[in-house]
Amino acid sequence: MELKIGIKGKKTLVVLEKMLANSVGSGAIPVFSTPWMVALMEGAAQESVADAIGEGNVTVGTSLEISHLAATPLGMEVYAESELVEIDGRRLVFNVVAYDGVEKIGEGKHQRFIVGAERFVDKCKSKMEKI
Repeated sequence: MELKIGIKGKKTLVVLEKMLANSVGSGAIPVFSTPWMVALMEGAAQESVADAIGEGNVTVGTSLEISHLAATPLGMEVYAESELVEIDGRRLVFNVVAYDGVEKIGEGKHQRFIVGAERFVDKCKSKMEKI
C-alpha cells in the first residue's frame, strides 16, 4: 500500500465496564469515557497507515484535538473512522470521527509521526539510564 492522502481506517469495539468514565477516573458517570474514545480514534488512524509506512516503522500519536459530543452506555458498540488529510514528511494528520449505534459521539483532528520502532524504543529506554 502507498502512503497517500485519503487513506481511511475504522476501528470498532463494544463498551465494557473498564471503559466507563467512572472506571478510568475521568468522570463520575458510567458512560463511555473520553480516554477510551481517544484510544479508539488513535487506533483507527494508526492501523489505517500501518502497511504504508515501511517495514520497521510505526506511527506515534503527538497531538489530538477532539470534542466528545454525546454519551454512550455500557454494552453499546462504538466505532471510529479516520481519514488521512495531510502528509508533511513524517508528520501525518487525520480527521477522526466516532459513532455509537445512534449518533456521532466525537470528532476532531489527530496528528501522528512516523518513527523507526527500534530506535524509538531504545531512545525511550535510555531515559532510565539518566535517573
